[in-house]
Amino acid sequence: MYLCADKFERMNIYKADLHTHTLFSPCGDLDMTPENIISIALEKGLDVIAITDHNATRHCRLAEHYSHNRDIFVLCGAEVTTKEEAHCLAYFGDHESLDKFQAYLDEHLPNIPNDPDIFGDQVQIDEEMNIVYEEPRLLTSAIDQNVNQIADKVHELGGLFVPAHIDKMKNSLIAQLGFIPFDLEYDAVELSKHGNKEEILKVHKYLKNKMFTRSSDAHQPDIIGTAPCYLKMETRSFEEIKKALHGEDGREVLLSI
Repeated sequence: MYLCADKFERMNIYKADLHTHTLFSPCGDLDMTPENIISIALEKGLDVIAITDHNATRHCRLAEHYSHNRDIFVLCGAEVTTKEEAHCLAYFGDHESLDKFQAYLDEHLPNIPNDPDIFGDQVQIDEEMNIVYEEPRLLTSAIDQNVNQIADKVHELGGLFVPAHIDKMKNSLIAQLGFIPFDLEYDAVELSKHGNKEEILKVHKYLKNKMFTRSSDAHQPDIIGTAPCYLKMETRSFEEIKKALHGEDGREVLLSI
């Protein structure tokens, strides 16, 4: 965390990884427990970490638990696979909204069974490392809602909606549709570790006024924090992150410092 002066007021710069998966995601390493994620994030010097399992929010509260009295902020959310097979990030600022979004995901996730031997386990644990729930349906499936419907639901619940890793040639909105729909309401766009903002803007000029984030999309412990972005904000909170994604009141997202 660093201090910087600007024309509005003194702001802090927070190192953030806004896209990580716990062991609840079928492709998540079994070492990606919420406790390990928080500990590794702190070792990597992260100030903000987002928990974004595939089509699930079930480990967000546990990650928050392990962040208590430690110098890190947990942003709660999920990585949703749209009907178009595109990945998008949804973030929420309170437990009520998070629970309502989990109910929405449960309602719209198709009944395609998970095969742990092929895709991996999908288990929720508690503080004692006991398995308290196992999702029987494959979480990497596309839910039966299109990207506009999902964005509308996220915003209805007061959340933030961010198309994920838009530079990737698979499971991004640009890969699936060729562009980001002009009628889509979204708060920012995310780049992967190797994404180049300038190259993206050469082709997709309509994104020039959008804020760009960068995240690790970590599924293994050693990937956490390897592709951070930096949030220029007064303090760490959901509302401050919202302002940063929108570029409001001197807040913003920096891809490097």
